[in-house]
Amino acid sequence: MPQVVSIHVTEQPRAPLREVPSVRALPGRGLEGDRYFLATGSFSGQPGTGRDVTLIEVEAIEALERELGLRIAPGETRRNLVTRGVALNHLVDREFTLGEVRLRGMRLCEPCKGLAERTGKPSILPGLIHRGGLRCDILSEGVIRVGDEVEI
Repeated sequence: MPQVVSIHVTEQPRAPLREVPSVRALPGRGLEGDRYFLATGSFSGQPGTGRDVTLIEVEAIEALERELGLRIAPGETRRNLVTRGVALNHLVDREFTLGEVRLRGMRLCEPCKGLAERTGKPSILPGLIHRGGLRCDILSEGVIRVGDEVEI
């Protein structure tokens, strides 16, 4: 069953993300308590779609270790939600739900230089190209919980 395996937020743009068991999602705002919800994120001043929440597959994180010997904790990816059992790249331009919350995949979340700098692991960049996650808009308010099913 495709599901949410962890949730990560932080109030400050460069601070480590902390894992939480659940989070309230609000359309046009993001995840309650996260840097983008609070408008303190590095890109908060840049309007656009796909800024409400980011997702990454745990399978991509596991592949980093298997293929490159690179161990990274899910929160180190700087993505909010970690999923298992769903091909996120296939959700660009599609609506889906995480528990009670409806999302729309807007574009891929390719890795950037800042991610390599914050993790101190430059090889993370080529390791996550085209599997760095998905940027989404939140379409309905609700709570996302670890263990929630992903329904497409």
